Amino acid sequence: MNRVADVAIIAMWRLFLGHPELAMKPWIKHIFKLPVCLAGMLAGCGGSGGDGTSPATGSAGLSSEPAGQPATAFIPPSADAAPALAAKAVASGLSSPVFLTAPDGDTRLFIVERGGSIRIVQDGGLLPMPFLDIRGRTTTDGERGLLSMAFDPAYAENGFFYVYYTDLNGDIAIDRYRVSANPAQADSLSALRILSIPHPQFSNHNGGLLRFGPDGYLYVGTGDGGSQGDPFANAQNTGVLLGKLLRIDVSATSAGTLYAIPATNPFLNQPGKRAEIWAYGLRNPWRYAFDASTSLLYIADVGQNKREEIDIAPTEQGGLNYGWNVMEGEVCFTGDACDSRGLTLPALEYGRDGGACAIVGGFVYRGAAIPGLQGVYLYSDLCAGWIKGLRYANGTTAAGMDFGRLASGAILSFGEDAQHELYLLTVEGNVYRIVAR
Repeated sequence: MNRVADVAIIAMWRLFLGHPELAMKPWIKHIFKLPVCLAGMLAGCGGSGGDGTSPATGSAGLSSEPAGQPATAFIPPSADAAPALAAKAVASGLSSPVFLTAPDGDTRLFIVERGGSIRIVQDGGLLPMPFLDIRGRTTTDGERGLLSMAFDPAYAENGFFYVYYTDLNGDIAIDRYRVSANPAQADSLSALRILSIPHPQFSNHNGGLLRFGPDGYLYVGTGDGGSQGDPFANAQNTGVLLGKLLRIDVSATSAGTLYAIPATNPFLNQPGKRAEIWAYGLRNPWRYAFDASTSLLYIADVGQNKREEIDIAPTEQGGLNYGWNVMEGEVCFTGDACDSRGLTLPALEYGRDGGACAIVGGFVYRGAAIPGLQGVYLYSDLCAGWIKGLRYANGTTAAGMDFGRLASGAILSFGEDAQHELYLLTVEGNVYRIVAR
């Protein structure tokens, strides 16, 4: 892919991962209508970034701190050498692959395409027929589309899986499906709407990830509703579901009872507050991950103009406020001073130096193929393209592992298979497994 096309595609995905300043560009709507593979056409569509302006609701404080100021949460790397990594291609020719997962004990890979399809890699090959096709139920304007899926912990017995997408009205939709008698095909008629979250005003900041936690509950990461600066103050409002991490119990779902509220959810039975909320104060938590070995939750929250952040907390600790839009990372968002009491600050943050623009969270490595990577949380940045790692223990973040650029093209997401090996999904439609070099 030529350099101009690469810049155009990264510009498109900067908007997708939470940079609405690009939405004001007259050419952006045309870029989003084109398939990613049309690199030559994209090369003529325009520049790569916004003009740095923002509406009045988000302008205060945006220029108060240089983008290249070093992040305070970084700790110099330890003397332990990071393992050398490489990327091994496992699939190509996909359209905007944004997530990869697998049911427990399964050797197949299930790859989510943002346009509305779920594809299977089996025995080293990409199956021609989608596992699920909901292209008629979603759109890909702005940041919308099919964004992730999650297999029920009892998938081998009940065949249930869940999808996170934006519907034709732009609202966030969580649907449950069941696999058909053919293990490579979902039953498209089995759809059951579990949760709808109104999101009509703006097409960005939809969050996008479903994960079952170690506790067996379904977690839902939602964006703040879009535009810039959270103009409706959704993230700090515990009466709405946007800008949150939700936790619900779908173990007894039926047409009459879609989900239950876990008894330990922090806002249960509190008037005016949504009982589904587990944590709040999030801007656009595109990807988060549980590490069952340490009972920790890692949330990679995409920043606006100054800071990208990784929040780390015990999985059993609900009710945390991660600060948006009072703060962006460790920086006051709306001015030089703000009240940070009661806020949970990032375990790690970084600025916009080196071409960085939007964090892409990964997983803590728990596979068997790369022993030296055990316990390392991997993450990337959409524009910078590097893969980095950190270790977290006893409240201390040890960062500094830089594995360089492992794959061609911008990284859209990480994936994890049933054996806990990790994958990279790129804007060019390729999927790579992370291997030792």
